[in-house]
Amino acid sequence: MKVLHVDGLPPDVLYDDVAFIHAVRTGIPGQVVRKTVELLGGHHELVANLAGVPPGNLHRIYTKPALGKASSEGILDLLRLFAYAATILDSDDIVRGWFSCEIPALSGSRPIDLMDTFQGRAIVRDVLGKIEHGEFS
Repeated sequence: MKVLHVDGLPPDVLYDDVAFIHAVRTGIPGQVVRKTVELLGGHHELVANLAGVPPGNLHRIYTKPALGKASSEGILDLLRLFAYAATILDSDDIVRGWFSCEIPALSGSRPIDLMDTFQGRAIVRDVLGKIEHGEFS
């Protein structure tokens, strides 16, 4: 299994529910937000939305010691989804491409356009699960 490591996060936070909850409660450091933008290959608006700031101010939170619970949970859930996709699709580059393509199973939507909400990420996660189990090609 491919393991995603993000500087500023404990190695198990994306794979262990208790560690995930602890990180949400304590707040993730702003440097994780920067790494998330880099990992996604951009998509500043999505990350800013999850962080609760206007896109033009996203860079200001990169040095914060800890984000609030809602922002931390959204960013961590997005990273968890990326990590899951990487285990199925085998490459960070392929994941970035897949996130940006129109997917028939998502009614022609791009996964990245659904990821600003928990429900949207759940739908994308469900499609990835179907790919993992051979239900979609």
